[in-house]
Amino acid sequence: MAFLESLVILFLFFNLISMVIIIHRHQKQRASVIPTNWPILGMIPAIPVNAHRFLDYTTGILIQSGGTVILKGPWFANLDMLLTTDPLDIHHILSKNFSNYPKGDKFRKIFDSLGDGILNTDGETWELNRKVIFSVFKNAGFQTTMETTMWNKVENGLLPILESICEPGAETDLQDIFQRFAFDTVCILLLDNDPGSLHLTPPYLWKLSQILKVGTEKKLSDAWKNVDEYIYKRLAQIKEERNNMNHKAEKFLFFTAIMSELTNQSGTSMDPTKFLRDTIKNLMAAGKDTIGSALSWFFYLLAAKPTVEDKILEEMKTHLDVDTRKRWNTTELDKMVYLHGALCESLRLYPPVPFNHKSPVQPEILPSGHQVNQNTKIILSFYSMGRMESIWGKDCMEFKPERWISNSGGIKNEPSYKFPTFNAGPRACLGKNMAFS
Repeated sequence: MAFLESLVILFLFFNLISMVIIIHRHQKQRASVIPTNWPILGMIPAIPVNAHRFLDYTTGILIQSGGTVILKGPWFANLDMLLTTDPLDIHHILSKNFSNYPKGDKFRKIFDSLGDGILNTDGETWELNRKVIFSVFKNAGFQTTMETTMWNKVENGLLPILESICEPGAETDLQDIFQRFAFDTVCILLLDNDPGSLHLTPPYLWKLSQILKVGTEKKLSDAWKNVDEYIYKRLAQIKEERNNMNHKAEKFLFFTAIMSELTNQSGTSMDPTKFLRDTIKNLMAAGKDTIGSALSWFFYLLAAKPTVEDKILEEMKTHLDVDTRKRWNTTELDKMVYLHGALCESLRLYPPVPFNHKSPVQPEILPSGHQVNQNTKIILSFYSMGRMESIWGKDCMEFKPERWISNSGGIKNEPSYKFPTFNAGPRACLGKNMAFS
């Protein structure tokens, strides 16, 4: 009996492998990149075949389809997907008919570790989160603390690391460095504590620790498993420190600011400690990888196009007092129009969050003319939008900061449904201004 079961499993396995090979060869022979709608299986088999280049593959499909396409799933699975880069669809889903596209229960189950934070909730809970966080972000103390934290970490952590790896021919993982920088900075800002993940360990030891999963690398790989313990422990320390201050003048603390804002929101019955924990976890999740990704692609593009770097340096000499002993503030950085354009251009081509997933509560017809219902998985492809000639012109693949500079020489702002890197509508990113600072 066991032999027959093994034989059946082996037969199914070889059939699956054969199907993948046939599909792969079929796709290579076809002029069109739009996947074949196979009987029973639909278009889904083409996805694992192209998984190694998923974003570019789906971009090719969208370009050939005029910006919006329906990928048919297996007939028995309700897995039809609508991929779109149409700015009118984006605007409709994220703004005009926002209430019809909530995060939903499925999203909450997938990201249940985020609790009841701003990234994971809908309705009144989400509104409370947004109101409290927005109020804290506007606080002058928060702005000053953020500026000081960034400068301290850059001067005492990031620059020494970068200087230590600047030898000709040296190789290192810049994304790893930038993610560590972002993680430390976020923890200092939110929890007044530096976990010290950005350190001076030589690159070859980083590689070894990654392979063996020892030392700091093991701590990082297990960090999210222990994040509740870390946050609760740090919150307890902050409470104890505040109790021992004997009412002396206190510096700004994110912890106290959030608690104060939550108290000011009448009618809420949320557990303050849990609210604070979920808020911190969500902001850590929103900040670490996005900052790391954005910085990595920005410096990659600068390395590929040195003329842009030269123009940024020239702008610094023109508008800033380039003195290594002086710290620039955000007001002075606002003068850096070309730098702002270069950052926007990098984010246009390589958005840290390359797509967004939505499903409607009620069936409707999108501005593009496509019918969607509760079973339709809608993928808003922000990555593909940056590569659409219909949106950005014939030179859409070119890294060109000038496209963000107006005729008068100022910053040219594009509508969020054309440049949705920071999302759009009511869920637009609250940290957008900080990201450019």
